[in-house]
Amino acid sequence: MCSLEVNRLADLDVRSEARSGVGSEDTRTPDLSRKLFFWFVLVGGVSAVSYAGRFTGGKPPKNALYLYSTAANELVLFAIILGLVFLIARGLPKREAFALRQPDSWRRAARLAIAVFILIGIANAVLNPLLHGGREQGLTPSGWESGHAAAFALNLFALSIVGPIAEELTFRGLGFYLLQRFGQTAAIVVLGITFGLWHGLVEALPLLIIFGLGLAYLRSSTNSIYPGMILHATFNGAALILAVTT
Repeated sequence: MCSLEVNRLADLDVRSEARSGVGSEDTRTPDLSRKLFFWFVLVGGVSAVSYAGRFTGGKPPKNALYLYSTAANELVLFAIILGLVFLIARGLPKREAFALRQPDSWRRAARLAIAVFILIGIANAVLNPLLHGGREQGLTPSGWESGHAAAFALNLFALSIVGPIAEELTFRGLGFYLLQRFGQTAAIVVLGITFGLWHGLVEALPLLIIFGLGLAYLRSSTNSIYPGMILHATFNGAALILAVTT
């Protein structure tokens, strides 16, 4: 008799645990889906504003990199974006959600980053003479002006340090975390396309998508956000320095 009661209680415990497990899974999945929805709202909103500015406001001033206002606007924008990204990520394990960990192998990560950098360089060499993406963005000064060195340094900091950090946390950090349940390939493709649209450019869109695909592939292959962040910062910094020295 006692044996029957024990078995019955054990069976009830198993059923209770099964129901509990199903319930926890059901609550977790909609939560990630809701966060992914808001992530798309953020990315889509920034993209829409960028394209609206592109088609209605025209290009920025020719020497925008020599203006303090350019850096100030970018820093404020990145601060707002990061605030919204962290708000969307609230409740998630930050280290996992943003891939804030060292890559499995720094040597392999460096090789992959160099390969992606070369690929972007080749794509730029092929596409830029045809599409003139660099000219479209309108940030390229007419030449180096030492009198505006301080303003240029602030813009360099905003666009090659703060910008890459904010965009990597947004796309290859939280975005990849929310999309990877649909498969690594799907996450890479979606992030490549959305990263390109994010900048609100037309002629430069193909190159930006390729860049986004490369960064997402690097994130997927290294299991870390840091290699892509370093590559992104290096690429932006090199592009800005070359813009005023060549």
